[in-house]
Amino acid sequence: MTAETPITQDVLTIPRKLPEGESGKVNLIGLTRTALREALIEAGTPEKQAKMRVNQIWQWLYHWGVREFEAMTNLAKPYRALLAEKFTIDLPEIVSKQVSADGTRKYLVRIAGGHEVEVVYIPETDRGTLCISSQVGCTLTCSFCHTGTQKLVRNLTAGEIVGQIMLARDDLDEWPAPGTGTGDNGPRLLSNIVLMGMGEPLYNFDNVRDAMKIAMDGEGIALSRRRITLSTSGVVPEIAKCAEEIGCLMAVSFHATTDEVRNKLVPINKRWNIEQLLNALREYPRLSNSERITFEYVMLKDVNDTDADARRLVKLIQGIPAKINLIPFNEWPGAPYQRSDWERIERFADIVHKAGYASPIRTPRGEDIMAACGQLKSATERARKSRAQIAQDAGL
Repeated sequence: MTAETPITQDVLTIPRKLPEGESGKVNLIGLTRTALREALIEAGTPEKQAKMRVNQIWQWLYHWGVREFEAMTNLAKPYRALLAEKFTIDLPEIVSKQVSADGTRKYLVRIAGGHEVEVVYIPETDRGTLCISSQVGCTLTCSFCHTGTQKLVRNLTAGEIVGQIMLARDDLDEWPAPGTGTGDNGPRLLSNIVLMGMGEPLYNFDNVRDAMKIAMDGEGIALSRRRITLSTSGVVPEIAKCAEEIGCLMAVSFHATTDEVRNKLVPINKRWNIEQLLNALREYPRLSNSERITFEYVMLKDVNDTDADARRLVKLIQGIPAKINLIPFNEWPGAPYQRSDWERIERFADIVHKAGYASPIRTPRGEDIMAACGQLKSATERARKSRAQIAQDAGL
């Protein structure tokens, strides 16, 4: 490997186009409570009624999952007509769904402009986790990640981010029936959110924050902040901001124990190195009152999987409340790496565990449908690069 891998790709910005026939109406999905109030007042809602109307509409959208203004039966018919004239309730479109042998579901989702992102639902015995995307493509060039071979197209809007959650609840048929509460029919099928899909969430901070505020709002989707995990490759200046303005759990794509290796695997390390990243993370649990940081560590054969790496890792994170998520590398067509041998992964985990840190080995999920960690890429982009092109981009 060379040291010439770029920190980020050249950004290819594709202008966002409104769908044909779009009348310029404001989409209510993705508006914060404050923005929704302002939009309703501008549309003619009396200011004294605005707070009440926000509460009513919010519950229809995010608690009941209603998509038609006519169904909002506690609003007067003339007011429903006003809403229909001024606003829309638009979600991204599910283009396709694949279901793995292990029950994992992968959705190909189309957003405004015809761009595509992937969303993954992972069912487990005690939870259901939805892995959502924050960008079309990715501005980072992590050499082991399939998404990193797709150039960034644009950031997702708050509506497109929270819309992924709503689409998954549609597919799981998890909106409560009228007259029932969210938990009346047993445990929630979609109980956890991880921002680990396509893109770097902290490079789209404002939209991610607004979408997560909507997801955490107790009058709607009502997910606890402790059930939302944001994964970053290490955008150091935004980490404290995430703690203060979102307060969710934090995961870090760490993957190496020396700057030399991390520069090649996670090139953003050239901008903010391991020392700078760890200094920011030491403050995070205190700032957000989170329990611990999750360090994600993909196991790459003969790259980062030695006993010495394991010992350096526990020494580096000393003093940080943490767990280490060991991820067997999920190979993809043209991948420049191989998965570490299972015995090597277990030996690495044992060293970390004996040092006092939880070190679960993540069971690969959805590999048969290319839904596993590091494999996400839109269908229109997946086949465009040859193995040689991928290796060249990765600096190999």
